[in-house]
Amino acid sequence: MKRKKEKSIDRGIKLSTGGKKDLFLILLIFAGLSLFLNSCGEKDEPEDETLKISGVSLPSSIDAEAESDVTFTGKGFKVGDEIKLVLSSDASVYYVGIVVSVTETTVTFTLPAGVTTDTYKVTVIRGDQSLYLGTVTINIISGTSVPDKEGMTVKGIVYCNGEGIPGVVVSDGYLVTTTDEDGIYYLASEKKNGYVFISIPGNYEVSTNNNIPEFFKLLAGGTTVERRDFSLIQADNTNHVVLTMADMHLANRNDDISQFGSFISDANSLINSYLTMGAKVYALTLGDMTWDLYWYDNNYGLTDYLIQLNKINCPVFHTMGNHDNDPYYAGDWYAEVKYRSVIGPTYYSFNLGNIHYVVLDDIQYVNTGGSVGTVGSRNYYDIVIPDQLSWLAKDLATITDKSTPLVIAMHAQLNTNPSLDGSGNQTSAIALNNGSTLLAYLQDFSNVNILTGHTHVNYTVENSASVTEHNTAAVCATWWWTGKTGYAGNNTCTDGSPGGYGIWEMSGKDIEWYYKGTGFPKSYQFRTYDLNQTHITAAAFAPNSTDELLAPYAGDYASVNSSNEVLINIWGYDPEWVIDVKEGGTSLNVTRVYALDPLHIISYEALRLNVGATPTSSFVTNKTAHMFKVTASSPTSTLSISVTDRFGNVYTETMTRPKALSTSMQ
Repeated sequence: MKRKKEKSIDRGIKLSTGGKKDLFLILLIFAGLSLFLNSCGEKDEPEDETLKISGVSLPSSIDAEAESDVTFTGKGFKVGDEIKLVLSSDASVYYVGIVVSVTETTVTFTLPAGVTTDTYKVTVIRGDQSLYLGTVTINIISGTSVPDKEGMTVKGIVYCNGEGIPGVVVSDGYLVTTTDEDGIYYLASEKKNGYVFISIPGNYEVSTNNNIPEFFKLLAGGTTVERRDFSLIQADNTNHVVLTMADMHLANRNDDISQFGSFISDANSLINSYLTMGAKVYALTLGDMTWDLYWYDNNYGLTDYLIQLNKINCPVFHTMGNHDNDPYYAGDWYAEVKYRSVIGPTYYSFNLGNIHYVVLDDIQYVNTGGSVGTVGSRNYYDIVIPDQLSWLAKDLATITDKSTPLVIAMHAQLNTNPSLDGSGNQTSAIALNNGSTLLAYLQDFSNVNILTGHTHVNYTVENSASVTEHNTAAVCATWWWTGKTGYAGNNTCTDGSPGGYGIWEMSGKDIEWYYKGTGFPKSYQFRTYDLNQTHITAAAFAPNSTDELLAPYAGDYASVNSSNEVLINIWGYDPEWVIDVKEGGTSLNVTRVYALDPLHIISYEALRLNVGATPTSSFVTNKTAHMFKVTASSPTSTLSISVTDRFGNVYTETMTRPKALSTSMQ
């Protein structure tokens, strides 16, 4: 044993004397490995633990004069730290300011020269360490004084990068004025609405809060003179896209939040594709973002809706719907208080590029009030009240070029859902109580598009050569019913349109539009039915029901059809569209018809009856006039269908027949 030990020692001595170089290398490798592992551990830890920075709270926007000191909340900063401001829209542009003072809870740095009004990503740098702090909009304000003026209760300046912007329209919802050559405005406001707002000029933007553009400022009220300034951000939005989103009806029921997540994913994908092409993108709701009844029954209201809204990747302008009123308050004014406090003005205007947008509240809420657990009558009138019309006249008077395209957004429809007369011609009537009066206010403009929701269906009505209404189907389709777990697995509106939203592409004064089904490409603009295969029976679609119970909802499809007819539902149709159907190279006669959509019947009516519930009158399948029928010579022939919209976009389907009717069909 002793000898063996000596051998071991001898071997070690030989190594230390004859292989010092090798031992040194081994030790060096182990030391390097230890340092590497330690450094990996450090990199896995949050950088703020190294910098010991915490409690940072960046406001959504900061108002500051050029090269002035800016203060925000945060602990652990040191004098001399660098604050790096990277332009959100262009990461190659950045500025570095220096921290000049700190307290236990705040940090102050000096804005570097060259910073303009815009949105920046903020990072603190200390030596070779850094920590991302968040995003903030910096408004370079004007130091211009605005003296009081006799009789004027609201005053201010509208500026960009510290310079006043002339000609900007400012209003309190009653009075309308414009800024002078220095960007200054005055209003003899009675402050009835509790806010003042600007009509954002074209090629400018404003900061956002919860994705809502901050084009308005709240007023304290009373006779004291109040100053409210507005900061603009330069933005070339001559070419822009607007997503029009009607009737979301978020209420935390029918799996609506998870279904809405699919919509957000679809919209963001589309938004990103437009941003990649260099277009500015905005969204515009068309009312009924929420469902007033469930504000209290499910404790889900406007503030909860904003949590979902924050997930969309663009600024969102809002239109108020009848279901966005508070059912516990009597009368229109008081029922709107919650909306005004959470969302903002109920009517206003703004400009994007060369387009003037006007948002109206065409719901007069008539409610008897109530208390928790007992709501009032929850009734309303479709009307634009006189105060709004008076404001509208003043707003439109500021637009001297009457060729400026107008986009008017409101919730309730201007015209009724069209039907067909005996000759197959489209017929419609004014639905809005004072719709004819509203049209008179628009008659001087040569290009007016009115965007509405409310009906949960798609249709287009031309009131004149210059005025067209586009009623947009619902994001929630049939109030989220058909997509609810255990139901049809689709999101289908009562006219057969897929649940979705409108897309408006603006290039200068040129406008193009289309309707996009959620989860579908732009090319999905119609659906075809082989009527030989659309016999809707209880046995096939509602086995817990009976044919007699289902028949009233199945319409013409309750009977067997063997006439080789094909039905085509074209949800974006207007009179400028062209439909061509060929069978073996021979064109078939296309007839416009007023009919029910079979997919909606089996997706809502049949499944509702199958679980023992009777569909409500609001949700049943509605006849629509954007249906077309052809008759083939054979029940098994293949049809070539081509649909061309007014902008020359061609959508096609090679229809192989027989084609089965199912809830998963397209």
